[in-house]
Amino acid sequence: MKTKLSILFILSVLLFYACGDEVGGGRPETSSAKDKDIREYNLKVQEEQTKQRTPCDTLSLQQYIIEDYPSGDYLVEFDRTFTYTIPKPAVLYFRDDANYIFAVVAKSKEGERYIEPKNVVGYESSFINLDSTKLGTAFFFLTLFECDGEGNFNALWESEVPIHGGFNSMTIHTWRTNKKAIRYIRLNYEAGIISGHRNYNYFMIDGIRNAPHLMETYEGIAHKRILANVNNDFFPDYYEFRFIDTLDYNRMLDSIPFYWDTTRSLYVTKFNRRWWRYY
Repeated sequence: MKTKLSILFILSVLLFYACGDEVGGGRPETSSAKDKDIREYNLKVQEEQTKQRTPCDTLSLQQYIIEDYPSGDYLVEFDRTFTYTIPKPAVLYFRDDANYIFAVVAKSKEGERYIEPKNVVGYESSFINLDSTKLGTAFFFLTLFECDGEGNFNALWESEVPIHGGFNSMTIHTWRTNKKAIRYIRLNYEAGIISGHRNYNYFMIDGIRNAPHLMETYEGIAHKRILANVNNDFFPDYYEFRFIDTLDYNRMLDSIPFYWDTTRSLYVTKFNRRWWRYY
């Protein structure tokens, strides 16, 4: 009898704290208020440790995202170069006719627990497509912000990245053709499933202030796609390689050129009318 009463008492205490947690705002992974409190506290610690500040610095951008974005949306960090390296926010500053900031923002899927930025970065997180949604589902966006001299941010556009984990780095490049030189942003993701990596390339076809054109390249043990100029227009193209991959050997079979069809807004090839790609 005493044993039964003890078990009932323990269950009652656990239920009390569980209910109290919900009343007090819920768990951090699902509570909007607690998520914001934790992030603002962490940001405050970083601000105290930073000696020099500017109106449009990364800490100001992080504060803007906390205040203007829904809970569960985060500024992503680069993957660690070395084990003990302090990760840095995934931002690129670019000065042209205005002060621009390219940033990678990860948004939590509505109805699931909030993601944790550390769980969507690096090699191990690249297997997230094979896992459950216990850690939440991340939707990545390359976002272009504009910032004036007083530290006021404005999101000019955001373009979704068709992958849920494995973020590694972001770099800026220039693609040169006979037509023109086009600037593009490359987002590099680890891809454990193909034993390689994927690059999502965002080309500024219509200038920096307009939404970019997405084209994917990748390389793995039996997967490869490289940037190319197939039909000499303003849009980037690529060669997609085919492999013979067996238990005994791996050999490249051939390569198929794909080019951007502006009428269908698809990548197509002349080798087979049924072969097409979105990006």
